[in-house]
Amino acid sequence: MARHRKKRRTHVRAQNGPNNSVKANSSASRAPKSMVIRIGAGEVGPSVSQLVQDVRTVMEPDTAIRLKERKSNRLRDYTTMAGPLGVSHLLLFSRSNTGNTNMRLAITPRGPTLHFRVEKYSLSKDVQKSLKHPKASKKDYLTPPLLVMNNFTSPASSKGSEPAVPKHLESLTTTIFQSLFPPISPQSTPLASIHRVLLLDRELPGSSSNTTSGDSGAYTINFRHYAITTKRIGLSRGIRKLNAAEKLSLDRKRKGGIPNLGKLDDVADYLLDPAAAGGFTSGSESEVETDAEVEVLENNARKVLNKKQMSALRSKNEKAHKPGIPGVHRKAVKLVEIGPRMRLRMTKVEEDVCGGKVMWHEYINKSKEEIQAMEKIWDKRRFEKAERKRVQKENVERKRKERGGKEKDGEGKEDVNQLGDEDWDDEDFEDEDEMEIDGEAQGVAVD
Repeated sequence: MARHRKKRRTHVRAQNGPNNSVKANSSASRAPKSMVIRIGAGEVGPSVSQLVQDVRTVMEPDTAIRLKERKSNRLRDYTTMAGPLGVSHLLLFSRSNTGNTNMRLAITPRGPTLHFRVEKYSLSKDVQKSLKHPKASKKDYLTPPLLVMNNFTSPASSKGSEPAVPKHLESLTTTIFQSLFPPISPQSTPLASIHRVLLLDRELPGSSSNTTSGDSGAYTINFRHYAITTKRIGLSRGIRKLNAAEKLSLDRKRKGGIPNLGKLDDVADYLLDPAAAGGFTSGSESEVETDAEVEVLENNARKVLNKKQMSALRSKNEKAHKPGIPGVHRKAVKLVEIGPRMRLRMTKVEEDVCGGKVMWHEYINKSKEEIQAMEKIWDKRRFEKAERKRVQKENVERKRKERGGKEKDGEGKEDVNQLGDEDWDDEDFEDEDEMEIDGEAQGVAVD
């Protein structure tokens, strides 16, 4: 008689399933999730496609790393699935007819949307080829990167002139970029969980880089991605090589690295003689500057000491004739760029997801009378949209009553209540004055 097969479930159940539901207030439900998408999958070219893949690695682990786009996919397809999948941000890359690469950063489901033009970019493979010692580790992408933002708020000008970007839009841009990654707490977040740094550096108006290019009023952001490498300092080179050899000995796939001590009489000769450890020390192995040093504790909740705290601890130890604090190690921190690089220039800000009223445009300036006229037009459109929704809802209710008991009770109401804003009949309104200026064309400012 054949033996009865015993099932062994090896797959992990979904976190939002009926038995393993995620709590509403848990950290997993609040973590932002993103999708990096190519609009026009076969039309953007191989370079932009590789750039999209590199940006997905930057956004790991809370992103769709294996997303496959099709030529038939539209923006509506992604916005419809963003809600059930818990996606909070959309990064859309596209290429215009003139060859310009554009990026849109949208928050679902209500917006706003930031429009950027990718003026320059370098792929990760090109950045790593330019480095002498590139760094690549899959473990670095298990946790989100540390977001560092610089010059996102422009200082007050002494001349009294109005800034190119309003203050409320600067704070809005800062909030949108901060919401890309989960927030961290310096007191509770362990330093061992931070392996990467995402640097966003804004070029302030009037700086040397902007004045030379003639773009004094542009909102330009430099996008850089680094990996954090640490090295224990305060130890001799021989001890560091022994520690590295011990780590290599635990890995069965890698061989070598253990120093040869057969020609030495005592192990002290190897630890104390720098020539026995491999000759003179190089410039990269010399002592680093104090600005690149941090002192960390042994426990999981490690603490970074600033310069004042470090100097106070050193002076205290010197007075007490102590070599150091037990449980505190000094480490040198170094950043290694892993790519990609981008130079983003913001061109437009919209209220909705890739649509709606334009809040700011780089090339088009409107007077107060024109702004008031546009507000009246948008109020009229909102009223017409609400009226269409009301009429359609009445039609659905009327048809449900006409069927008269053929359907189960509550099905019609459920269909009506589940219809969202995107399910109702809507028209794509395009205003000629708010059309995006493509390529190198620039609009005429209206006083």
